[in-house]
Amino acid sequence: MSDNVVIGVDVSTTAVKAIAWNGAGAAIAAARRPLPLDRPGTGRYEQNAETWWIALCDCLKDLAGRLTPGSVAALAIAHQRETFVTLDASGKPSLPALLWLDARAEQEVADLRETMSDRRYRAITGKTPNYGPALFKLAWVGRHAPDSLRRAAAIADVQSFLVARLCGEFVTSRSSADPLGLFDLQRQAWDEGLCGWAGIEARQLPRVEPPGTLVGTLDAAAAEATDLPEATPVVLAGGDGQTGGLGINATSPQRTYLNLGTAVVAGIYSDEPLHDPAWRTLCAGGSRGYYLESSLRSGALLSDWFLQSICNIVPERDPDALKRLERDAESLPPGANGLLLLPYWEGVMNPHWDEQARGCVLGLATSHDRAALYRALIEGVAMEQALFLDAAARSGAERPRELAAVGGLSASDLWCQLTADVTGIPVARSPSAEAASLGAAMCAAAGVGWFESPEAAADAMSAAATDAFQPDAQAHGRYRDLTAIYGRLYGTIRDLQHELGRFRDQATAS
Repeated sequence: MSDNVVIGVDVSTTAVKAIAWNGAGAAIAAARRPLPLDRPGTGRYEQNAETWWIALCDCLKDLAGRLTPGSVAALAIAHQRETFVTLDASGKPSLPALLWLDARAEQEVADLRETMSDRRYRAITGKTPNYGPALFKLAWVGRHAPDSLRRAAAIADVQSFLVARLCGEFVTSRSSADPLGLFDLQRQAWDEGLCGWAGIEARQLPRVEPPGTLVGTLDAAAAEATDLPEATPVVLAGGDGQTGGLGINATSPQRTYLNLGTAVVAGIYSDEPLHDPAWRTLCAGGSRGYYLESSLRSGALLSDWFLQSICNIVPERDPDALKRLERDAESLPPGANGLLLLPYWEGVMNPHWDEQARGCVLGLATSHDRAALYRALIEGVAMEQALFLDAAARSGAERPRELAAVGGLSASDLWCQLTADVTGIPVARSPSAEAASLGAAMCAAAGVGWFESPEAAADAMSAAATDAFQPDAQAHGRYRDLTAIYGRLYGTIRDLQHELGRFRDQATAS
């Protein structure tokens, strides 16, 4: 083990990254290849699944050329969730892969709600109906290309597509199957009724095993394509969110992962699959448990928009301008002198599940400036996390002792400190920027016996946080009062937003 490495692959929406890690969790070598993204229409996002394979092989070849021959003990794959591709009998894509971002299935969401209540769907899958899960886009394909769906020999998530190419086994993990919206969390199996509603059969879907399961070794064709030995073991990892949680050792209720990335995603570990509209329930990234996961689309997406469109700041070109803005925002009191910002620029998932929701700024006055707006933006995102944590606690989840922050915005002291002040929970900055790849490597290490489980691998391979931001008690008290006001804002303006949305759509149509 001391001389060997495991490779953790992360297939995101925009790139494939492969990193070789040793048993102590240190990165030894890394490779990255971009992925093209196709947008054939409004709200539509597709990829050619073959590009996943090409980029993976290129990354593995790159690593193989820089690692000691024979040193790769195993590899495992984390990946973008909810994305799927239909395959023909030869394993080739028969249609473009439909991505998690793709919003074409809004009618299918409405159709399911005519036959099944949200409560019933959550009881089976842990999810509230929305356009993200593959279930609804499969139903869309069945409506618009029924022959393609009916003739599909297989329907694959990203992991099962690549594992089949690597070792010939059509298999995926629980944390990969679960986000597709067809998986029964209690039975840990595909739900026949939901498959039938979508127009498919469970036999078209991959076999499901726990993360950390050794499923095969590279076959001759894959070995030639990757320059890795034919005997290299292939182990299951899973969806990037849950696998990233494993990567920062969020394997108990005491530590919640907080990804301050393009979207802001937080996951509370739970031994039981608790259900509520305030989160989606997912199989955890290891051998046991679940994550209660909140997802807010407006993280760095909203921050980047504000900096570039409103402030004319491009941080890479003018880092001093961003530092000045953050310094000015930091000097303001909680509430930014009477501002509230609802960060729903791209609609909202939990807890409201409203695609018509949009952003709102309340309380503007001539005394406010860019710094006040920027602080209100951060506070709005942080108050969403506070409301999520409160809802989970009311439903029986244990309140975490620490939020482990990853993602681009976690590099900002202001974002971390305000999140701690608003939630009342310390924020620890994770030292690893590649939590999903590290989590996949942990699964690989467990699968070949370096550790007894992915959780044991996480204990051994995760590094301690480099910074910890403690909540200020006085500021937190003020934020509790402000969060009570913030929590009423969406309900107060919801109907007006929907009316405005209809007006907007009429103008667009004309």
